[in-house]
Amino acid sequence: MRPVTAAPVPKRQKCDHWSPCPPDTYAYRLLSGGGLDKYAKICFEDEMLLGEKTGNVARGINIAVVDYETGKVISTKYFDMYEGDNSEPMTKFIQSIPSKSLLFMVTHDDGSHKLQAQAKDAIEALGSKEIKNIKFRSSWVFVAAKGFELPSEMEREKINHSDQSRNRYSGWPAEIQIEGCIPKGLR
Repeated sequence: MRPVTAAPVPKRQKCDHWSPCPPDTYAYRLLSGGGLDKYAKICFEDEMLLGEKTGNVARGINIAVVDYETGKVISTKYFDMYEGDNSEPMTKFIQSIPSKSLLFMVTHDDGSHKLQAQAKDAIEALGSKEIKNIKFRSSWVFVAAKGFELPSEMEREKINHSDQSRNRYSGWPAEIQIEGCIPKGLR
């Protein structure tokens, strides 16, 4: 009788990627919220920067800022786009982010209801192609660089605003994610 051998347990990769990022890159994963109970998440270099377990995610547009040179978190903030007037504070926050920063943005619940033109312009200036198309309760994720260019082949943005009849959750489209490896040393 032959001994039964089990397959080796796969090695866990940063931010739960299927395959490892090269050593001269940063690993990231962004996940939008989905429904009321599926909170948005931002992982960078295997550190959960934003999410339910970190207690710093909320309805609206959630942003994590990382110093590109050091890989250290500068700030995490969320801006409720359903109640209150948070579009102008978000615009000022984006404009105040220092050069040589990475920005990771994800929606949870709704990120569009009170999103004003100046905030959309600030996000579009970072390279977003979809921010002006965002609809009520759209799932949206976006990676941007301030003060330098990300590689053109890198996936930087996804949006999902399914019609109400085909939504995964009652009134919400499914969550979406992007993940990848950002090269270090870009100028």
